[in-house]
Amino acid sequence: MQATKRSPIIGYPTRSSCAKPAWPMNDSLFQHQPIPDLHLDPLRPLKGVIVGAGQVGMACAYAMVIKNLFDELVIVDINRDKLDGEVMDLQHGMSFVEPTTITAGTLADGAGADIVVITAGAAQQPGETRLALVQRNVKILQSLTPEVVAHCPNAIVLMVANPVDVLTYVAWKLSGLPSARVIGSGTVLDTGRFRYLLAQKFGVDPRSLHAYIIGEHGDSEVPFWSQATIAGTPLAPPDLPATEKAALDDIFYQVKNAAYEIIRRKGYTSYAIGLAVAQIVQAIARDQNRVLTVSSLINGMHGIDDVYLSLPAVVNRMGVTRVMKVKLSDRERDSLQQSAATLRSVIDQIQF
Repeated sequence: MQATKRSPIIGYPTRSSCAKPAWPMNDSLFQHQPIPDLHLDPLRPLKGVIVGAGQVGMACAYAMVIKNLFDELVIVDINRDKLDGEVMDLQHGMSFVEPTTITAGTLADGAGADIVVITAGAAQQPGETRLALVQRNVKILQSLTPEVVAHCPNAIVLMVANPVDVLTYVAWKLSGLPSARVIGSGTVLDTGRFRYLLAQKFGVDPRSLHAYIIGEHGDSEVPFWSQATIAGTPLAPPDLPATEKAALDDIFYQVKNAAYEIIRRKGYTSYAIGLAVAQIVQAIARDQNRVLTVSSLINGMHGIDDVYLSLPAVVNRMGVTRVMKVKLSDRERDSLQQSAATLRSVIDQIQF
């Protein structure tokens, strides 16, 4: 008796489908970013560079090593003694994690890197806004960016130094690289803080809650309340009682001012931003198509042009390839446009 050939289940890959989806991808939800074809070799060892061995840079390095995101990691800093000590400290823990070759070096030693993470910059002082840092850190970028492009011309550049949105824009302009390959950590950390505090209020795992902070990583950031949900259930519906609305407003206030409070108490932030950056790097290195609120170039969305700020975007091995066409309330749109105007006014005043 001849066996009946089993037909494949719609939507699930077969041996011959080579992991291609059985249905066409719906692109109507996204605005595409222009990206070059880099002809990436999936078998080539992954190499990363972190520029800056301060508190943030080393927190990033520590998180990346634990997650085993690179085969080779080069850390760069102008303070060579401190750099050597930090790298030695990391190297001595390598018997406890998956293998990564970690070296203290220069950007020349990082030649051919796949991802360059820039944390180097003047530290934010207690009470100082991120935007007040801008001109000092722009000067650092003016000397740093040409070196990055010369030694790592095919890298994804991930800006972490503050004010991150403005500095990412400056790095993009100075580098001449496609905007998809120059991105900022944006409000990924703010979004993480937002989800943590909301999860504490509602008694759920933060990973089971969907909520975003958009706009500037800073004082003009915007809570995306209209799409904040747990299992599809809105957290801030229009008929929310006034007492509950006040409680949610207080949570956003804590999110927006978190960095100031942490810096006032311990002098800097490090752990959470290190984990946030490691998540972005993981999405790039492992080609995850992860939706994250990184800072990317926005053109022609919500009445905003020629500004880097955070909206949910698809992050993969090519950088930011698509930005979500999110539906905003009128109030959210006005706040986002004001956030963009704030960033644009700073960009227009700086010299680079």
